[in-house]
Amino acid sequence: MAQLTGPHASAQIYAAGAPIGAATGAIILLHGRGGSAADILGLGPEIAPDGVTFLAPQAVSHTWYPSSFLAPIEQNEPWLSSALALVESAFQRCLAAGLPAERIAIAGFSQGACLSTEFVARNPRRYAALIAFTGGLIGPPGMDLHHPGSGQNVLGGTPVLFSSGDPDPHVPWVRVEDSARELKSMGAEVSLLQHTLRPHTILPQETEAARAILEQAFTAPAA
Repeated sequence: MAQLTGPHASAQIYAAGAPIGAATGAIILLHGRGGSAADILGLGPEIAPDGVTFLAPQAVSHTWYPSSFLAPIEQNEPWLSSALALVESAFQRCLAAGLPAERIAIAGFSQGACLSTEFVARNPRRYAALIAFTGGLIGPPGMDLHHPGSGQNVLGGTPVLFSSGDPDPHVPWVRVEDSARELKSMGAEVSLLQHTLRPHTILPQETEAARAILEQAFTAPAA
């Protein structure tokens, strides 16, 4: 496994749920700006069936990157690249434990949802699922959001949930829609939930929607 570099090189990855060696699947959980691995680990049992392991990296200084996800990408470097490498490290830990990619889900809230979405788009394969609570692809307004594999089936039917408030103080609804459209073009099966005047949080109906997707993802026979 490649050595981590950059601002998140010394970051810890915390675990909960089923032991990874005996788990039926895994969810990599990514917290929001100002949040913590401990916070987001509490979300795991709400959205996943029994038998799943949870891995939650802890961002250095509780933020994955310093500026808005809508800032020019170079403005968020080297933090963004370091954060993506940390997610990859958690993903590789799952693979090393014997879990195939189609049994590994990526999920996050707010800044963590943006990081989750960007990771999946930059590393396209068949995942168990992507769950993005209030987030979307990273980059400034007007940026071409196309990624390698756009227009192809590189995500292989990965179930994706985008769920966000409209309006949201940090994530414009149009970016959620554009992100959903891009991942669909990459072969994902996308569900898009819009919550009018919802505060910047996760509603019970959002966790219920995520759980429905993940229960199906982790009970279906592995490819």
